[in-house]
Order: sequence, then structure tokens, then C-alpha cells
Amino acid sequence: MNNTLAGKNIAILVANGFDENQMTEIQRALLKEKANIKTIAPEQGVVNGWQGNGWGHYFPVDGQIGETLGSDFDMLVLPGGERATAKLKGNLHTRRIINHFMEANKPIAAIGAGTGLIALTGKLSGVVMTGSADVQDELKAAEAVIGQDPIEICDNLLTAEGSDIVAWVEQTIAFFSETAAEVSAAA
Repeated sequence: MNNTLAGKNIAILVANGFDENQMTEIQRALLKEKANIKTIAPEQGVVNGWQGNGWGHYFPVDGQIGETLGSDFDMLVLPGGERATAKLKGNLHTRRIINHFMEANKPIAAIGAGTGLIALTGKLSGVVMTGSADVQDELKAAEAVIGQDPIEICDNLLTAEGSDIVAWVEQTIAFFSETAAEVSAAA
């Protein structure tokens, strides 16, 4: 562990119904890397995960989406979960935050239905991505190119279709660490 992510501020954007396994696995890995992670959600206080076929655990919310600025974070994680992404798509602050990351070329890691949130930006023309089957039409409509691999990296985006959470977590840590090292070297 080289702790390249130590001190980096990383937002995990969720809403009630997020995929609990995806969120907890990436959260655990980022904590091991000593990153400062904040759970951002439309809900106040706590947010409820989705585990398998039912509601999962409650998790504390560190910041409300309406009060969050993308400029306060170095990286962004978008876990999946159909219920959560549907709620986030209806929130204008979701677009504002993701737009900031796209315009500033800051790294975003998304998995499953979470990849569909990036389509809200309208900045995907020619970008190679992947996502769960239910969001691929959205991505195509946003002019993204659907890649053939289960995990795709293109510019500042790492996207995963969602079947292999462990591989997504490993690649996200490597992608974020590489980006953090490049920023440090350029400074």
C-alpha cells in the first residue's frame, strides 16, 4: 500500500436504494488507502442501502447534495442501485456536481446503474464507457461509445458494468492512485 490517496477528498454520491455491496466495498478500500471519504446524499442524517432483494443497512450521510460543491473533492464515486440512481437523476444538484468533475477533468468511478448518472452531463460524445444493461441505451443516447470490456477507462472516467465488484474496486483504487500521483508530480 503506497497511500497515494492519503488525504485525498473523495465523494461517494448515493441516495436511498444504492447498491450496498458496491458502496461498502469501495468505501472499505478507500479507507485502507487513508483517503478522506464523504457520503453525499439528498437525504439528511442517514441513507438506506439495498441488499439483494430488500432494504439493507443505514449509513450516515456526511453532506447533503444541495450543500455540496464538487470543488471540495478530488474524486467522485457513483455506486449503482436502480432506486438510488432514479432518485439522483431527478435532483438537479446531481448534474451540477458531476458536471464539475467532467469540466475539471477530475476522476470519476461509476458502476452499474451509477454510470447512467454521467449521461446527465451531456458531455459523453465519443467517450468509451460501459454500464449495466439497463443504462446502456441512456449512454448511447448521450453519444457515448459502449465498450466491449466489463470495465472501461476513458480520460477521467472509469466505468464498470457491475458484475465484478472486486475487480471494479481494485481498478478504481489503481486509477485514483495513478491520477493522484500524476497530479502530485505535476505540482
